[in-house]
Amino acid sequence: MTLEQLDTIAPSTPFQVPTAQRWNEANQRTDYDVAIVGGGLVGATLACALKDSGLQVVLLEAKPQSDAVARGQAYHINLSSSRIFEDIGVWDEMHPGANPIDQIHLSDAGDAATVTFVQKDLGTDILGYVAEHRVLLEALRQRLHDCSNVTYLCPAPLVKTIALDDGIELEVLQDGGIQQMQTRLLVAADGVRSPLRQQAGIRTRGWQYWQTCVVAFIKPEKPHHNIAYERFQPAGPFAILPLPNNLCRIVWTAPKAEAEAIMALEEKAFLSALTQRFGEQMGVLELVGDRAVFPTQLMQSDRYVLPRLALIGDAAHCCHPVGGQGVNLGIRDAAALAQILQAAHQQGDDIGSLRVLKRYDRWRRWENVIILGFTDTLNRVFSNSFPPLVVLRRLGLWTLRSVPPAKRIALKLMTGLSGRAPRLAQGERE
Repeated sequence: MTLEQLDTIAPSTPFQVPTAQRWNEANQRTDYDVAIVGGGLVGATLACALKDSGLQVVLLEAKPQSDAVARGQAYHINLSSSRIFEDIGVWDEMHPGANPIDQIHLSDAGDAATVTFVQKDLGTDILGYVAEHRVLLEALRQRLHDCSNVTYLCPAPLVKTIALDDGIELEVLQDGGIQQMQTRLLVAADGVRSPLRQQAGIRTRGWQYWQTCVVAFIKPEKPHHNIAYERFQPAGPFAILPLPNNLCRIVWTAPKAEAEAIMALEEKAFLSALTQRFGEQMGVLELVGDRAVFPTQLMQSDRYVLPRLALIGDAAHCCHPVGGQGVNLGIRDAAALAQILQAAHQQGDDIGSLRVLKRYDRWRRWENVIILGFTDTLNRVFSNSFPPLVVLRRLGLWTLRSVPPAKRIALKLMTGLSGRAPRLAQGERE
């Protein structure tokens, strides 16, 4: 990286100019083509997607492996993501722990009519899946053992990054000591509060919503029949996602004060309130495990790349949880970046150059804007009782029920089958 390039990053950048002493230590470094910081779902997906790319990759995860895997979270995995997982060779391990979605029921409070999406609306065998975080991450990490070109270090917090002419030097804390390594490209998959993004001076735009999500696992008395529900209430959307063993994941969005009150309820009172919101179609509900709460926000980075640096997943963007799009955007980021890096490597290009990385930025940043806008609009239009908006959304739901092309367009957006698909999502590899 030249000093001119360094000036384009930001005054607060972590990419410091190396000292003469560090240049003398260069022979002791371990060299990699790609260093991924963050070993969660998105970072691990990128590492697995770079298998057979010809690139040497290191994946750095700061937290102990048991802590990361134990997260009590579950996700809607859309068709695009499942195809990416299949192509990188992890879907066979994930599939037994992923519950299929055969139908999606969309409804608005006070309106008896429901929009029902089924497989024939899309011409596919399934509409998506729901899986727990641990199921997905364990499969990805197991796959890493078969990636001879990937070094996985955990726990291994990144301590410092230093700019070199042709790459970045990393100082990583491992086994009580500092390990030095050099990489041509640094990928930030380190979450919504990404230290790498902040230190590089990349600005973000967005806002915190007035809502908070209460999430929990419940076991209904009656079968869930592989149906996913999205029920819109004036306070916020309420989602029910089917999991294996007749479990369900609920995502209850409400204003912050109301969410705090829901969390404060004793279990019996919570289940009673949940039944009122959930309905009685599944019988008696049983709470499995603890409830959790997390804030909602919209965030988009002004840029996804700088020389030698790329952002993926929550480090680059974050959307409202309505529709379950968040993690799927990150998985698609990883597949797109892997495709671009592999093609550039095969053509003899510098994978860390801004010219190469801008291909990823142009592709994913603008596609993500569409989804971020879609989820934001959906939440705002449905999470209120303003009469003109009530009329507007009822008209929209009627259109989805009555106009098959409109239903198909909406379904393609929800399942990740719109926009430019990475080759990994098409069952192809370069």
